[in-house]
Amino acid sequence: MAELGRVRLSDPDALLPTGFWAAVAVWLERPQVANKRLCGARTEARGSVSLPRAQTEKGHGLEGHDAGEPGQASPEGDPGLGPRAGREGDVSAADLDSLWDRVSQSLVHDNPEMLAFNSGPAMGSQPEAPQKLDLVLRTVIPKASPRCPLTAPKKELVVQDVTNGSVTFLPLEEDDEGNLEVKMSNVYQFRLHHSEGEWFISVLIFCPERWHSDGVVYPKPAWLREELLSKLARWAVENRKSEFKSTLSLISVLHYSRLYQELKEKYRDMVKVWPEVTDPEKFVYEDVAIATYLLILWEEERAERGVTTKQSFVDLGCGNGLLVHILSSEGHPGRGIDVRRRKIWDMYGPQTQLEEGSIIPSDKTLFPGVDWLIGNHSDELTPWIPVIAARSSYTCRFFVLPCCFFDFVGRYHRRQSRKTQYREYLDFVLEVGLSCGFHMQEDCLRIPSTKRVCLIGKSRTYLPSSEVWMDEQRTQYLHSRQGRSQSPPGEGHTPSAPQAATHDAGPQDSHRTCNAGAECMPDGLAAEGGVAPATGLWMPGFCPREKAECVRNCAALPRDFIDQVVLQVANLLLDGKNFTTGSSEDGGLKTWNEGGSLSLAEVAAELSPETLQRLKRECGGLQTLLRNNHQVFEVLNGQVHIRDWRRELQREKPPEAKRSLPAEVFKTRICWFFTHHPDGCVLPAARCPFAHGPEELRLSQTSKKQKQAP
Repeated sequence: MAELGRVRLSDPDALLPTGFWAAVAVWLERPQVANKRLCGARTEARGSVSLPRAQTEKGHGLEGHDAGEPGQASPEGDPGLGPRAGREGDVSAADLDSLWDRVSQSLVHDNPEMLAFNSGPAMGSQPEAPQKLDLVLRTVIPKASPRCPLTAPKKELVVQDVTNGSVTFLPLEEDDEGNLEVKMSNVYQFRLHHSEGEWFISVLIFCPERWHSDGVVYPKPAWLREELLSKLARWAVENRKSEFKSTLSLISVLHYSRLYQELKEKYRDMVKVWPEVTDPEKFVYEDVAIATYLLILWEEERAERGVTTKQSFVDLGCGNGLLVHILSSEGHPGRGIDVRRRKIWDMYGPQTQLEEGSIIPSDKTLFPGVDWLIGNHSDELTPWIPVIAARSSYTCRFFVLPCCFFDFVGRYHRRQSRKTQYREYLDFVLEVGLSCGFHMQEDCLRIPSTKRVCLIGKSRTYLPSSEVWMDEQRTQYLHSRQGRSQSPPGEGHTPSAPQAATHDAGPQDSHRTCNAGAECMPDGLAAEGGVAPATGLWMPGFCPREKAECVRNCAALPRDFIDQVVLQVANLLLDGKNFTTGSSEDGGLKTWNEGGSLSLAEVAAELSPETLQRLKRECGGLQTLLRNNHQVFEVLNGQVHIRDWRRELQREKPPEAKRSLPAEVFKTRICWFFTHHPDGCVLPAARCPFAHGPEELRLSQTSKKQKQAP
């Protein structure tokens, strides 16, 4: 046995020892947040057992083994270990009991040292009472990639001794007869110690000389010591509880990993031909991930219902249409509708049905023959999609991935400071779904986005015979929201629908207006018909987004305003003097002030209210403006720094700022540091990508082409 490392914990909020088990739960259920080569883990079973004592000279039985308790389900209140059902291959309590019997007997008879390792420091005293343990059987699922084919999932038996603060991971492998046995070479353990008023977490390996690293499920011991141990220490003292579900909690993680890799390979060429100005890799792989999730969700739904016909769908606010294209190509009949046509639509082919037009919630915008409605970052339509689905037909379901915060009319205004704005908005959409009569489900997608929580309505809370009564409740709920939007904050009405959650929302935007009688719909949409108790528009004042896309990335702000903010922020950073020495143009040494570091909040506190108000109207606000001026600033993890171009040019991989300066734009802009920095530019003129004075300025290739144009 060897201790790989030990970390002392600072616990000002008195979170330990409970925080230790919360950290263990993260590694148990979401190991991919630490080990990027994993796709995730699936919990197969949980149970409570007693640890057997080592075999004595006279006896050969399992002394202290309580046959009545093994396999008994652990209570939900166990520290940091909430229940999570496996999606396939679920193991019963009896199976877990039988597995532990085999493993524990093997340890008692053949490996008492391993038994002592599992029990932790307290085992040497041989207490009279049986030592209680919590068991978790999990399957660790590696991530698939073209260079590394999918490694087979590995099973682990996790033994948690809450009393002594230890958790041991026992890798399992099949013997020649197909029975699971412990792989002794790769057993490791976390321990929580308390000594002289201080807390420590350590990681130990049972047999370090036999440790076998596959680089995926079983990393090198150095990674356990340097990477995982530090993450456990951080998670253990974080004074926050996740507001969201575990990632991919409603579908099979293993199935997701395999299908995602297949679809990623199949549609990766879209990145090469992407005609939009948006980041192709982000949007392509994000839509591939969403499509993967929906395809598995729908496949499992067909299995539950005993049908083979693939579900139909309509994507409301489909944007670039790639999600529609993938789902259609995978055999699901459907179409997408968006207010603005995209260039890429013409590249998909006739099998991908995309329509240009606005959706205004009314009895004319129903989809009675459609199985699923999709709202992928659907903005102002997001809260309406549960309503449209509920009124389209009793069998219509929906999937929404909320992003921007919209109410039924205008922007959503938060009311509960105890929650984040994102969590509060998700709760509002959940309330809408419940008020419309849906059993609501929530899950986290695995996508490159901070807004990755999806909400799903698959079934109803009422029988079809109660549809008329239920729609009356929906109408009352919509009226209550409408009345609230016209009253001062705090004087809104209470939702009348019995399913509505206790939630308040603020007043609506008063400056967004729309002609209530104008209904712009795509060709053929009105012809879908459908009978709904509501007539006409469901709520006056709704206004779809404008067809012409409004640029709000700070690029359209006046140049003098941008220059003023840049200079002010740069001076704030330079006030925190931090001088460095480097070579000057004449070969001597030059002292240069690289300034200090400030958080975005600290920078914002120094700007005028008028400046902040102007920036708030732009997407990303102050952070976007600073990142746009990447010649001057570097924004990392919410901290703002002056960019040091000496380090930029030394990096093996060119940074974003350097990649954005190809040869055709070299020396086409004046160097900001040459003009404004008290010490001038840190680089010699020959090495700086920007012009040191007007005499170095070159005409950009774009300007040349414009002049040559007839």
